[in-house]
Amino acid sequence: MSSRGEILRGVMLETGTTQMCLSRMSGVHQPSISQFLSGKVDFSDEQLDRLLSCMERRLEVVRRPVRPELTHSERRSWMLHRKLSTRLTMASLQEWLPRLVRNFERLRHGVRGTVHRRNIQQWLTLIDHSDIIGLHRAMTGLDRTSIEMREVSPFGGILPEEQRREVLDELRRAS
Repeated sequence: MSSRGEILRGVMLETGTTQMCLSRMSGVHQPSISQFLSGKVDFSDEQLDRLLSCMERRLEVVRRPVRPELTHSERRSWMLHRKLSTRLTMASLQEWLPRLVRNFERLRHGVRGTVHRRNIQQWLTLIDHSDIIGLHRAMTGLDRTSIEMREVSPFGGILPEEQRREVLDELRRAS
């Protein structure tokens, strides 16, 4: 996949547009265009689309699902949290609260490092605000923040053992 700078350079070459000309048409300073082209400064798809429109082009962003590369441990944690997420409701959160409080106490005393402490605080905030949607996102998200949050999850011991075993069996079969 081409970088934004490479795309911009290609269209400028194709249309015979100089940096100075593009600057005048777009209102973007020429030194900024130069930095975009060299890769020294990153710019957004929206900025690229604006520059391309000056040269009678539009940016087409192709979206496609990709399977992220997770370690075995990250995948196991995601699968367990995904299963637990199917049981998460306002009522179940209230039911789980005593266990979550105990787990938070255990985590607070056993966790070191700024990132882990920050993630514990994020869990606490989501639970204190009964942010069901935010909890679902953290439990099932594949972004780095969600993956790291699950490393210090307060949800240990909440998934019934039978469902936990089903998830682990599924993980073994998929490996």
